[in-house]
Amino acid sequence: MTLNAVREPATPRPGPAPRRTMTPLMSACVVLVVAMVAATNLAVPKLAAGNLHPSATGLLWIVDAYVLTFGCLLIPAGALGDRYGRKGVLLTGLLTFAGGCLLSAAAPAVPVMLAGRLVTGAAAAMIMPATLSLLLQVTEPARRPQAIAVWTAATGVAGAVGNVAGGVILQWLPWQGLFLTGAPAALLLAALVARLAPRGERHDAALDLVGALLLTLALFALLFGIIEGPERGWGSIPVLGGFAGAALLLAAFTWHALRAAHPLLDPRIFAGARLRGGVLGVTAAFFGLFALFFVNAQYLQYAKGCSPLVTGIAILPLVTGMVLVSRRSVAPARRFGERAVLAPGLLLIAGGLGLLSTADAGTPYPLYALFLVIVSVGMGLCVPTLSIGVMGALPPGRAGLGSGLNGAAREIGSALGVATLGTVLGARLTAGLPPALAGRAHSVGGALAAAGGDAAARAQVVRAFTDAMTVGYRVVALIVLVLAAGALSGFGPKNTE
Repeated sequence: MTLNAVREPATPRPGPAPRRTMTPLMSACVVLVVAMVAATNLAVPKLAAGNLHPSATGLLWIVDAYVLTFGCLLIPAGALGDRYGRKGVLLTGLLTFAGGCLLSAAAPAVPVMLAGRLVTGAAAAMIMPATLSLLLQVTEPARRPQAIAVWTAATGVAGAVGNVAGGVILQWLPWQGLFLTGAPAALLLAALVARLAPRGERHDAALDLVGALLLTLALFALLFGIIEGPERGWGSIPVLGGFAGAALLLAAFTWHALRAAHPLLDPRIFAGARLRGGVLGVTAAFFGLFALFFVNAQYLQYAKGCSPLVTGIAILPLVTGMVLVSRRSVAPARRFGERAVLAPGLLLIAGGLGLLSTADAGTPYPLYALFLVIVSVGMGLCVPTLSIGVMGALPPGRAGLGSGLNGAAREIGSALGVATLGTVLGARLTAGLPPALAGRAHSVGGALAAAGGDAAARAQVVRAFTDAMTVGYRVVALIVLVLAAGALSGFGPKNTE
């Protein structure tokens, strides 16, 4: 199958204005919902010191409730857009996103904050699949691969945008400012969508509520195990119960889907090597990227002494390769074969992570920035082609499902990357702390606080952190390589016309 074979239903040829406006508009919607993940990580210190007084576990859920709900509901939300219209679902998602942000900003206690985060995550799940489906609807078939590349670049750049924008906001405003900024941004985008976006096509997509429930619960249980593992212990009953529940629920979902007349997600679609490779490759790429996002802010603040604003700006080199390479990666993939682009892209991600593992407190920032650029070039090379592979492997009326599946792979990969690096980081940090601090702190910030003004002890804490970061990055890079091998097996060395 070629890159031109992104199968979409025939649509009337749009004029130039819709194409010019829809691409930046849909990309802006994507940036908003993905950037919120990165921006919230920067708000953790202010949340910890704020009026909510969250526990360590409470802080973790404030950060992760959003991505958890986002990832779990992407596929059902994509089917919802296929059936009832993508424009309506997108508008509903943007308005709900604004409401969730306002609820989070007004939260007087942690439970209310968590409710706001869950609402916002559900809204993000409605927004993401609808944006790609509407963009493809107004793009003629010959230009759809380029449209997918631009949309994909937006998903990658959004993490860096969230770091920069979050750093600017949090430098001068309390944590509430982050959510009070997100609400009007969502309302503005909703107004533009209502005015500029065409009516979305509708297809007879089965909602399959039973399948949606089973799949959502399975992903919830899986991510519960991943998120709670570092805090509760990987051998604890709740964590093992989460993984066991995920396995049982996935088995139940598969059993149901194989027997349903119109399943939400037919497991038999994964018999196609191209779809399997695309999903696995997206998972690998974002596994590495969000592991980087997780540790980057800590490295720059704890090891390099940067403020939130400087930390946000310092991630900008990660944007460079995604912006410059993403739009240019489709043509070489079409000419030389997808594997010729995917292999170096995935290798650059793993290689960049390996180079980042050599950083310590004395590493010059220009060298660190170069390592970030290497990862970003890898993302720009491989992610557009992987997304095209996922979308092109599905039937004409399932664009929403394809977008949802692509997004779910991204979010689950992101959660796995954060959990993996966080687990290694926590274990190695505790082992490397000075004996006087080892029993009093379980995080870098806590260890530095316990060290107080003792410069030698603080230097030991930073060294323990960078040593743990080294091991974590290398573990993540190795896993990316293993996943990359599986992904490449789904793509031939040369496209056939």
